[in-house]
Order: sequence, then C-alpha cells, then structure tokens
Amino acid sequence: MPALACVDLAASPAAVPGGGCAFVRNGSLPEPSPITFPGDGAPGIIINSDHWSTDLSASLYKIDGWGAPYFSVNGSGDISIRPHGSATLAHQEIDLMKVVKKASDPKESGGLGLQLPLIVRFPDVLRHRLESLQAAFDLAIHANGYGSHYQGVYPVKCNQDRYIVEDVVDFGSPFRFGLEAGSKPELLLAMSCLTKGSPDAFLVCNGYKDAEYISLALIGRKLGFNTVIVLEQEEELDLVIEIGRRTGIRPVIGLRAKLRTRHSGHFGSTSGEKGKFGLTATQILGVARRLRAVDMLDCLQLLHFHIGSQIPSTDLLSDGVAEAAQIYCELARLGAGMRVIDVGGGLGIDYDGSHSEDSDVSVGYGLEEYADAVVRSIQSVCDRKYVRHPVICSESGRALVSHHSVLVFEAVSATSPESSTPRLGGHDLTCFVEGLADEGRADYLNLTAAAVRGEYETCMLYAEQLKRRCMDQFKDGSIGLEHLAAVDALYDMVSEAINVADPPVRTYHVNLSLFTSIPDFWAIGQLFPIVPIHRLEQRPKSRGVLSDLTCDSDGKVDRFIGGRTSLPLHEMEGKFGGSGGGGYYLGMFLGGAYQEALGGLHNLFGGPSVVRVSQCDGPHCFAVTRAAPGPSCADVLRAMQHEPEIMFETLKRRVEEVVFVGVEDEEGGGGVVENLARAFHGMPYLSCGGGGGGGVGEEGKVKACRYYVEGEGTVSVAGDCYEDWTF
Repeated sequence: MPALACVDLAASPAAVPGGGCAFVRNGSLPEPSPITFPGDGAPGIIINSDHWSTDLSASLYKIDGWGAPYFSVNGSGDISIRPHGSATLAHQEIDLMKVVKKASDPKESGGLGLQLPLIVRFPDVLRHRLESLQAAFDLAIHANGYGSHYQGVYPVKCNQDRYIVEDVVDFGSPFRFGLEAGSKPELLLAMSCLTKGSPDAFLVCNGYKDAEYISLALIGRKLGFNTVIVLEQEEELDLVIEIGRRTGIRPVIGLRAKLRTRHSGHFGSTSGEKGKFGLTATQILGVARRLRAVDMLDCLQLLHFHIGSQIPSTDLLSDGVAEAAQIYCELARLGAGMRVIDVGGGLGIDYDGSHSEDSDVSVGYGLEEYADAVVRSIQSVCDRKYVRHPVICSESGRALVSHHSVLVFEAVSATSPESSTPRLGGHDLTCFVEGLADEGRADYLNLTAAAVRGEYETCMLYAEQLKRRCMDQFKDGSIGLEHLAAVDALYDMVSEAINVADPPVRTYHVNLSLFTSIPDFWAIGQLFPIVPIHRLEQRPKSRGVLSDLTCDSDGKVDRFIGGRTSLPLHEMEGKFGGSGGGGYYLGMFLGGAYQEALGGLHNLFGGPSVVRVSQCDGPHCFAVTRAAPGPSCADVLRAMQHEPEIMFETLKRRVEEVVFVGVEDEEGGGGVVENLARAFHGMPYLSCGGGGGGGVGEEGKVKACRYYVEGEGTVSVAGDCYEDWTF
C-alpha cells in the first residue's frame, strides 16, 4: 500500500492544493510532519479581556445575584461580609480573608492557631435574616389588614448547633419566635433553649412519636412551654389521649395535612397525596370525630402542612396555602378550637442568583413576596368562610440559617496547566505509523486525506476509529504503551485543531472532605456557590474542578451554579499552603442549613474548625467571639468505637520494643512517641501551614485545647487544656 506523509505547505506550497497532507507513493515511509489544519492554533483563554476588575469578578461568579445583600467583593479583591444586609455601613463590612488569617495564623503571630477547613459563622447575618422575615410578614399583615399576627419557629433539624439555636431564641424573643423539634433529642434541646425565650413562643413537636416522646412533650407543657403535639400518624392520637389522661396534662394538638398540591422538583417529593408525612382528608375527619367523642375537640388548635422545600414560585405557594386554609376552616366549622395555621417550610434560597422559578437551586420571589402570598391566601379563604384569621406560623429554617455560615477551605495543589495539546514530532509519528496494522494505517490515510479536503467531521470519525483500533491492539499486546500515548496525542491534536476539544480543565486538590462538609452535593446534587475568597481583583486564567481528600471517586465537585462543569480559578502560587506565594482559599456559601448535621465520617475526616465572628467598631470591624478546633483524629476514632488512649499505649509499647532491639531514633524513641501523640490530637486534614490547635506542653503532655474567644486577640481556654496522655 502507498505510504502516507504530511507535507509542510509552507515549504512546498504547490505540493497539494487546498490542504496540508499528501500521499507519498514511493514505496517508502518518509519522516512525516504533524497534520496541520487551516487556522490551527492554540485555544483561547477562558476570559479574553485584558482589563480586569472586582466588578467583573462579581459578575463572573454571580455574587450580586446569590450574595445580595450579604456578600460582595471589596476593593482589595476579597469577599466582604455585610452583616446588616443593605443597611451595613462601609466601615462595618468584614473582610473574610482577614477573618481566615486571624483564625489560622499561629498563636505566636497573634492568630488562633486553628487548622482549616473552617466554618465562619456570622450571627449578625442570622439576626438580620430573622428580623427581615418577621418584617416581611408584619408588612404583609399591615398592608392587607390581616386580623392576627405572625409567629415563626426555627426547625432545629436545619442546624442543631447549640449557639445557632441559642441565637435564634435570643434574637427572636421580642417576636415570640419559637422552635420546632422532630425527635426526642431535638425536643430536649429545644426545651432547654426556650427557657431563655419568650413564654409565648411555640414549641412545635413534629416527627414520628412514641409514648416517651409524647410524655416529654406533655412535661414541656407542664413546665410552661407553649408545646403543640402535631399528629403525623392517626395512631399517635390514642397515645396522646391516654398519656394526657394519665398525667393530668391537657395537650394542645395539631395535625399535619397531606395536601394534593405539590411541586415537581426534587424537594417536592415529600408533598402531595403520596408524600411521606401527614393525614389524608379521611384521617383528618377521623381525628376530629375521635376528639369530639372524648370531649377534647377544643385541644385541636393547629393545622400544619408542607408543600416541599424550595417552593419555586408564589403561584404554587398560594395554591397550597389556599388548600390548607380550606381544611383549617372546615376544622373550625366542625368545632375544633383552631388558632394557628403552620405553613411549614419551603421558603426557598436563590443558590445560583438566577431568580428563576424553573430550577431546584433558585426561586422566583423574595421574602416580601413570600409573606404577602401566604397572608393573602389565608385571608381570602377565611373571609369567604367567615372564620377568624389564624396566627400564621412558618418553619423557615433554610431561609434563616443558610446565609450566616461560610465554609472556607484551601486548594493545596493543582494539576499542571496544559496551554495546548502536545504535538507529535516527525520521528514519533513515523514510529507510530509503522506500528499500526493495515486497518489502522488505512484509518490514518483516510484521516489525512479528509484533512486535505477540509472535511473535519470525517477527520473526527477516522480519528475515533483509529483510537479504538489501537486500544484493541494494545489489549492484544501487539503495540506498546508508547503507541497508545501517541494515538491519544494524535486524537487530541485533531480535536483541538477542528475546535471540538474543550479547553483544558485542571483539577484543584482541596483540603476538604466533600462527604463531611458538602454532603448534599454528593447525595442529591445540590449546588452551592463556590468562589475564591481573595485575588478577585485578578483575572482567573484557569478552569478547574475540585477534588477532595477522600479515597472515593465521588469526592469531587464538577458541577457549579450557572450550568458550569468547571469553575474559573486563579493559578496556584505555591503548593501546600502556597509556599512562597500564600495559599489559595475558596469559600462555599449558603451552606448553613443541613450540611453539618448530614455530614459523615468517610475516611474518618471529621468536621471543620469553627469560629463565630461579630461585627464591632474595632480596627478590623470584627471580633471572634467563639472558636473551636475541628475534631481530632482521636475524636473521630472514638466515634467509631475505637479507644485512642489504648491505641496510643499499644503503639507506645511497640516503640519501646523497637528501641530495645536497637532500632531507635536520636531521642531513644521519645521523638516517635511524641509524634504519635501529635497525630492522635491533630485534625485528620492536611497541615498546610498556620496553626494546629494542639501540640506538646509541659511534662510531655499533649495539648487538646478548646478555645473560647472573648474578643479579638483575647483567648481564654475553655476547661482543662491537657489530656492525660503522657510519655
């Protein structure tokens, strides 16, 4: 068969008209040159503008969409927190990078010595969210002449962290804001926290219940809490009646209605007639009749329902609320002592800033539109039925706590950038073609002929076929690894030349466990805004996906808001903490709900360190009011039923045995034991610089400190700083 070579048209312009390849029919195979295509060149960078600004970064990452009014980019190119929303003054804005520096710098440098990853909580943002929700309902009630008031509850399942729940009770006390519990431990923490709240605040008891749960709820009522037992199942009513009679405590009862209204997105799966929770119309009538029979119909005072999380539109919201209001009015007609309608959760978060009704990660309304739709729908139905306007309650946990928490983590390395596809040299191409079977040579001949004619789709067909044939030859052992690499390079060169190859995407390795800190991304595909928290005055020149520390192929983030499959990122200025250039820090935003409670211990990576930051009038505009390092290796081992103290002693004895037989370190084994102790008390994540939160203290004891920070730069240690691990 004739041999094939690629001829450089710059040297032989008349050799082949209109193309870059020709056949050489001399019976030999001269050294070929790489295939060339008209217009062949290096791919463009992801952003073509030579000028860059912080405004362009804000637009690129859609910060003004999902971040308003709490997040922006400041003049230094850092993410800035506006703790009081749009009312935040310029001198009150908090530079997130300064918070990270304060938290992670070594203590000898004035930092707190905490290791990343790091959760930064902003209680001022939480206060603003709660007050904004209350103000939205107050405005709607006043504007529509509604005859009752709004009184919300926080569902503690969204984030059971002690200080978050205590903040909600504290900030919500003037508004009679209460709590919702869905299990016995949640009920216990809610009762404990509400001792400092408003006595009129609701304590809504949801979830499946046994006798112990119901007894606990009735005890809460005896202790002066405004406890409401919401029936999720018809069978729970008998337990409530029986235990109430036995204890002499008359319950306040609610019931959860299973509505027909539902939305079609992922979060709508818990609504509608086939939803997991609630009572049907038949069961609701049965509950009312049973209560009338035992002279307790006046105890039925609350109707609860849940359309589904992330309700996308106010039209759907209005339909569901109107359906529930009809049930409420019917129960009032039957003689129940109805006072409250609990619209449940569903107040959504605009995770991608698109303000869209057609997405699971966005909503087409704000707080005021939501509140107005709820108030109007209830009022309209009640007025038609001549029923007194009920107290409106909502369980808007996601909307309350999502914004106030930011997860900060560090990229420790990245795959090498590829500015263009590697080219095959003439000698490499000769060796490659000589190693091909006849079918492969024919594919190569057809590929180059198609290139001459400018038939680019045909080029790709033959390139793909040639790649498959070479893979088959490799599996048969007839070609080597060099040939396999050569066909890959040829295929990539053809793809790039005809502009069907995507620009190169790099993998950024981040000091994080996706399964621990962003479990909803892995479990249900939930997207969160992820953004560099600094260097935003610079143009990002790379595109990347994020790979976590776990030994799991699912431990990567390769989908981002805006439909992106990669994220615009900056070049790394150094590895493992950015030696010589500083680290590269990313933030995940709007993740304050559910992620911490749902996070697991895959690969025994525990939770992040946590700091609580409040706005103040100091030089840096903030004060760290509470800080704690993340769980240590010993902590996560203990969670899986291991006994770190015994493990340490076992390893210590092994060190002594090794030293005894003559294999020892410079310190006679002491240095090894010290390193073991450090390992047990350090966090499972990579140590990329900064502090560690532990260390070795007096008399060879290992520090395992928990910090309580009274103000910026002032640290006091909570409890005994030394564990009894000596060596």
